[in-house]
Amino acid sequence: MKTDSTSLSLLERIGRPLYWVLLVIMIFPFDYVFGEQYHFISPPVALFTGLIFAFIFGIPFPTFNKKLSKYLLQASVVGLGFGMNLQKSLQSGAEGMLFTVVSVIGVMVIGVLLGRYLRINEKTSYLISSGTAICGGSAIAAVGPVLKADQNEMAVSLGVIFILNAIALFIFPPLGHLFGMTQTQFGTWAAIAIHDTSSVVGAGAAFDQMYFPGSTEACDLATLIKCTRALWIIPLAFFTMWYFRKQQGGEGKAKVSIPWFILLFVVAMIINTYTPEAVMPVMGRVYDVIVVIAKKALVAVLFAIGASLSLKVIRQVGVKPLVQAVLLWIAIGVSSLFVCLSTVK
Repeated sequence: MKTDSTSLSLLERIGRPLYWVLLVIMIFPFDYVFGEQYHFISPPVALFTGLIFAFIFGIPFPTFNKKLSKYLLQASVVGLGFGMNLQKSLQSGAEGMLFTVVSVIGVMVIGVLLGRYLRINEKTSYLISSGTAICGGSAIAAVGPVLKADQNEMAVSLGVIFILNAIALFIFPPLGHLFGMTQTQFGTWAAIAIHDTSSVVGAGAAFDQMYFPGSTEACDLATLIKCTRALWIIPLAFFTMWYFRKQQGGEGKAKVSIPWFILLFVVAMIINTYTPEAVMPVMGRVYDVIVVIAKKALVAVLFAIGASLSLKVIRQVGVKPLVQAVLLWIAIGVSSLFVCLSTVK
């Protein structure tokens, strides 16, 4: 964050204080302070604002912005768990679990083969496949160190995922409405077909807000299934370690990153579900406040993610990795849409 102000352009100098102003606006609970009619900062609006900001002013605090989007997302997901009933969520999400398993393995296999066909760098192709199969940037960040990907391979993979995440948050809610999806169908579809947890939760919240005001069913279910899907990071990381060490003659060690925040999300659901009825009137209000804060934090996360997608990142991606990612995305998006419409009620 310590940048010599004399080396900054005029737009960058304007962008630095404006970044903080916009971040405060994203977090501030206008609707709770002034009334529901002031609920104008939705997840898609936050992401779009971040995108426009990055295109015009660049990324004034790249390190802070990256950490903000990572840790605030994790905290907001845990906070959302305090508004969910474990038993009801598991019952609602059971229909999507089998396809989750099939789709994770299928996307990884198709992605690796597609990368070879397009002659994309093996590690870049593997990272894009991992991000598409499981949970976007989180999967890439976990698997990258295991396969010893360099900075360029990580940047290209993350750039592709960021671009498609931004598109998904805008197009998925209207598409879900176009196909007449229920909240259960849309929550399942979004969790399987959208890369990052942030955009999955954001799309679920947007779908609820736009077409089922007052309900959070799609958002809750999408969060649950996505977090369950994200647990696949652990076996994938160990498989990656074995696969690439075998290719390199069994040399080298790597650290496996475990997504602990997902376990805390489950703990939050358990606490909310099994809080004694005698104290629930009081604790219920506390949980409601935590959920409200978590939702506002998620909006700030989406702004930060949008503010990370500069023109430099887009140019760095290149055509072939983008083609691979888009083809994989279409495959998982269309197949999961068909399955959700056919099997989920």
